[in-house]
Amino acid sequence: MSEILILRHGPTIWNLEKRMQGRSDIPLSPEGQNQVGQWSLPDEWYSVPWYVSPLKRAQKTAQIMGKDSITTEPRLSEMSWGEWEGKRLPELRENLGPQLQKMEDMGLDLLPPGGESPRQVQQRLAPFLLDLGRQNLSAVCVAHKGIIRAIYASASGWNMLGKPPQKLQDNCAHLFKITQSGQVEVSVINLSLMENPQRFPLPIHSTRSELDKNTGNHNAC
Repeated sequence: MSEILILRHGPTIWNLEKRMQGRSDIPLSPEGQNQVGQWSLPDEWYSVPWYVSPLKRAQKTAQIMGKDSITTEPRLSEMSWGEWEGKRLPELRENLGPQLQKMEDMGLDLLPPGGESPRQVQQRLAPFLLDLGRQNLSAVCVAHKGIIRAIYASASGWNMLGKPPQKLQDNCAHLFKITQSGQVEVSVINLSLMENPQRFPLPIHSTRSELDKNTGNHNAC
């Protein structure tokens, strides 16, 4: 059994403006960088592999958190919103009218023009999760909201119609188990990155040598 602790990158200007980001490579805002600087994890999570989306906002988040040795994983890139990227939801509702609601009612199969559906994101992630599941390891992933929602939907059975069984909170990480067949299971949702890391669950697999090497080089206290 493997596990991943997955967290979303810090805020960007487009997050503040409520624009759809997708694959647009928007950097963290100064406020976002300050916010990530307040996050902390127990030292033990720095002893496990970190897989990070190639987009700037995710890479910078890992850097600020103090993890120098990472693996850039393209399959963790955000869901593509295609022609909708850079737009706000009210704009789309005004331009598309009832058609947008029909598309939203497709749940996992919502497909923006030129973009990806959540189901396609799940299919993209499946080989990555299978690889991790077969290794019996703990890992940290720094990714995006669409990626976390896709994994959560797979683990919980949520079809993305209506609200999720649990709301995924900001400034939090989420822990999932992965079987050797690549199936994901919810372990703990909404682990605060802003609170005392002593209350945080520890990885079931860690490497002491890596822990010793990384201790003191990050924001965990």
